[in-house]
Amino acid sequence: MPKWLVAAVFVLVSCAVPVRAKDDLVIGISQFPNNFNPAIGSMLAKSYILGMARRPITIYDADWKLTCILCTELPSLEKGTAKFETTKDGKPGIAVTYTLRPSMWWGDKTPITTKDVLFSWKVGKNKKSGVGNYELYRRITHIDVKDDNTFTFHLDKRTCDYQAINGFQLLPAHIEASNFKDPAEYRNRTAYDSNTINPGLWFGPYRITKVVQGSYVVLEPNLMWTGKKPKFKRITVKAIEKTAALTANLLSGSVDYIAGEMGLALDQALEFEKQHGKKFKFVYKPGLVYEHADINLANPVLADRRVRQALLHGLDRESITNQLFAGKQPVAHGSISPLDSVYNPDVPKYKFDPKRASALLKEAGWTQKRGGILHNAKGERLQIEFMTTAGNKSRELVQQVMQSMWRQVGIDVRIRNQPPRVYFGQTVRKRKFKGLAKFAWLSAPRNIPLTTLHSTRIPGDDNGWSGQNYTGYSSKRMDKIIDDMQVVCEPDKNRALWHEMQQLYSTDLPALPLYFRANAFIFPKWLKGVIPTGHQYTSTHWVEDWYAEK
Repeated sequence: MPKWLVAAVFVLVSCAVPVRAKDDLVIGISQFPNNFNPAIGSMLAKSYILGMARRPITIYDADWKLTCILCTELPSLEKGTAKFETTKDGKPGIAVTYTLRPSMWWGDKTPITTKDVLFSWKVGKNKKSGVGNYELYRRITHIDVKDDNTFTFHLDKRTCDYQAINGFQLLPAHIEASNFKDPAEYRNRTAYDSNTINPGLWFGPYRITKVVQGSYVVLEPNLMWTGKKPKFKRITVKAIEKTAALTANLLSGSVDYIAGEMGLALDQALEFEKQHGKKFKFVYKPGLVYEHADINLANPVLADRRVRQALLHGLDRESITNQLFAGKQPVAHGSISPLDSVYNPDVPKYKFDPKRASALLKEAGWTQKRGGILHNAKGERLQIEFMTTAGNKSRELVQQVMQSMWRQVGIDVRIRNQPPRVYFGQTVRKRKFKGLAKFAWLSAPRNIPLTTLHSTRIPGDDNGWSGQNYTGYSSKRMDKIIDDMQVVCEPDKNRALWHEMQQLYSTDLPALPLYFRANAFIFPKWLKGVIPTGHQYTSTHWVEDWYAEK
């Protein structure tokens, strides 16, 4: 190619790269939210974006300490803002008092008051509303209001984490009350989805000013925010579900920063760093991200625990994490990370053992092998459907490796993936997956698995599809352990319950533990102030500390 042509091509490519001011930040993530209502449904993409546009009352910070973010201070037994009491039915309860930060406003200049607290509780405790964390709202028996800022929750349990109301999502009563007249229809009528750019929905440093469904969200400073002023005049969050396209956008300059919370998988980030490490700053943050495959326990094949155990014995998880993730993502033997203070190292472990897997399948009645696939006495083929998020290259690669390993022990695994919005919005939430559903849970430190393991949290028509026990797991012993974990606060006894919970989980295997993820944050060298947390509360909750270095 002539030199003049090379130069011309270079000029054309250079001109194609967007030129933006440093106060305009574009973030790339791998999924688009399935809705924007903070109380309905659980999806990391939504949490990431809403962290900039609203705030929880309490939160775990980057040091994994519980702190106030919308309140003035945490309730305290010593200070009298937390008091033991007896409920109407004679059980031990507790009253906790919070004061909202003064002079807080919704983006349409409406004050945030205890009226919003009362309305949010009304929505949350109604089973028909479809709120995800229904248990938190149900535990509140009544609320005393002192003034526009101070309120007291009366709770029906004296839980060990009584100070935390992280999951209590404030909703604007002046906008949403009319949409809640029919609770069963609230999910479909909420202004968070019908009028997402309404400034009255938001009270963080930023507010959402534009939404292009499935593509991107634009946030601009909220003029009613009374906290530390944000530095960027505009933040655009682009959802690019194919990870190869995500890196291409970063290299072209269409994206400034790939969020670690939901950007590239570790293997892709490591490879990308080898090729482009000098252009960006890379941070690998280990944390409480649990990659696993939920099991539909209503499936008669998978209802047999021996089959579930065989599935784990048939996986070489050590090789998967060593070869694909450079050993940086430890194999999970349960749902609790070794980084968590309540981790039990002595849970049952299922090493890679194809012979043991075959023996377990034989015990379960899968005795005849035809064409390399096991069949039972009825001639039924051992076939399992396996789903995950389409377009996530790393997840799909691991899925294919698992499929190949399972075929070696005679299991026919059929892959059927879906775009994240459909997968999380309908298939997982409404338990429509037939076999296995691979995804990740991102939790807080010492997070009691009430919504994911308690039998009362199985989503269904009767509870508006609230709860996150997508496997349909039901164990009286697990229910009792989880109930006790909330109220038995003496350290040794509480730790014993945590250990028993993990022991039972790893024995029953309602899900297949795979590994604990390390998140890869890929920054432009000029972006400062972003602090990865390693838990479910994303770095965006402190977006006002982000800035561009001059």
